[in-house]
Amino acid sequence: MSDGDYNTLLASITKRCEAAGQSHILAHLSDDAISQDTKLSFLQSIDEIPLDKLSGYLQGALDEEEKLKNFDPTNVKDEDVIEPFAGDTASTTTTDAAQLAALEEANAVGMKAAANGEVAALLLAGGQGTRLGYNGPKGMYDIGLPSKKTLFQFMVERIKKLGQLSGKGDKAVPFYIMTSPMNHQATTQYFDQNDNFGIDVKFFPQGTLPSITPDGKMILETPTSLAVAPDGNGGIYPALVKHGILSDMKSRGIKYIHAFGVDNALVKPADPTFVGYCIKKNADCGNKVLWKTSPDEKVGVVATRGGKPCIVEYSDISKDMSELKGSDGRLTFGAGNICNHFYTLDFMENVIVPNLGNMYHVARKKIPYYDNGTKETVKPTSNNGIKLESFIFDVFPLSKNMAVLDVARAEEFAPVKNPPGTATDSPDTARTLFSNVAKGWLEKAGAKLVGEVDSDMCEIGPMTSYNGEGLEGMNGKEVECPFCI
Repeated sequence: MSDGDYNTLLASITKRCEAAGQSHILAHLSDDAISQDTKLSFLQSIDEIPLDKLSGYLQGALDEEEKLKNFDPTNVKDEDVIEPFAGDTASTTTTDAAQLAALEEANAVGMKAAANGEVAALLLAGGQGTRLGYNGPKGMYDIGLPSKKTLFQFMVERIKKLGQLSGKGDKAVPFYIMTSPMNHQATTQYFDQNDNFGIDVKFFPQGTLPSITPDGKMILETPTSLAVAPDGNGGIYPALVKHGILSDMKSRGIKYIHAFGVDNALVKPADPTFVGYCIKKNADCGNKVLWKTSPDEKVGVVATRGGKPCIVEYSDISKDMSELKGSDGRLTFGAGNICNHFYTLDFMENVIVPNLGNMYHVARKKIPYYDNGTKETVKPTSNNGIKLESFIFDVFPLSKNMAVLDVARAEEFAPVKNPPGTATDSPDTARTLFSNVAKGWLEKAGAKLVGEVDSDMCEIGPMTSYNGEGLEGMNGKEVECPFCI
């Protein structure tokens, strides 16, 4: 960049910072000891920030924080009343023949949508494997099954298999992956080394927002770098716009989006039953859930607040509400959220995007800052700043017709969050759940399991079966456990 271009950028950033009350972050640009390249990188990072919107984001988040702080359960306003979700709900765990037949029809609708090129899979893959003791993107983690496949590979192969089942081939369902700034390069390199596993993949990084003081000033971590943090998994919405993903989907004729997290070894990408169910219900938004097994299970649930669908955290529900049961004997507030969502592209583009500025929350944190006196970066011992974050489910109240599908925990949820050896949500428990599904499919197909039938090293690869189909040839056969089919 020429000096003239640098000065033009500097003038533009200076004007924007002055208008936003953030001129203090430019204080060190007159220091001749700082290289021009460093100054340029700093200016370019500032150029990415919505300076004109930052104060609005903060004020909305502070207003919400104050409202929650002053909440009086004995004097609840109409817009804050929490009630059971009243929209369309179905369950794959039902034994009702009519409901099961309706879900079979939904599966056919979802499969047809995939065949028509109308469905996209959208993965939230910004997490690192740090808690697992793995130094890399969580999606590249191997939970220890015989094939040694990673979480990414299982998802990719399920998408590829779904395309084959739809009759339109490996690339029928495009796969969009949201990374984070810290793992974007490693993720894209991994897929590039594997030729994208033969499917249609696009990557885009999650956004960040500057950390700010309680009075709204951005925090410098060094003379030429801001303290920044990821904007929460709700940052997927602005990232879809910023990186042209929504435009790309629209150009392809995508109508329906299935979004899910990277840490579920049993997730069914672009699940035709879920997608088809939402299409049949004419839903603009949908949520795949696991029904809570006990009132004290600490998970957010689908409910309504002020008549609008939302996720209510377990801490916001009274003991009486949490124990309330319906005529079917299940918990009334039982639809546990697992970050598994459906959207129409129209809802995403025309309802969510125009309302993005109203969805940030306050997270008070210890933010490292640059001390002008000592000329050093200080790590505070108490909270000194605010990180703004949003959640992917913050958009649910915007929905006019939300649908909920309850699925079997043992068949669709194998979270990988904790280190090996942990009693819950670990690679070990995920591997056991995965193995149990594989054994269940074989037994349902008429096979007889022999050998180490309790083994957690039993695997049916996604290219063999997406959801238990195609195993008719195993009828009457003995299968030695462990196995890898």
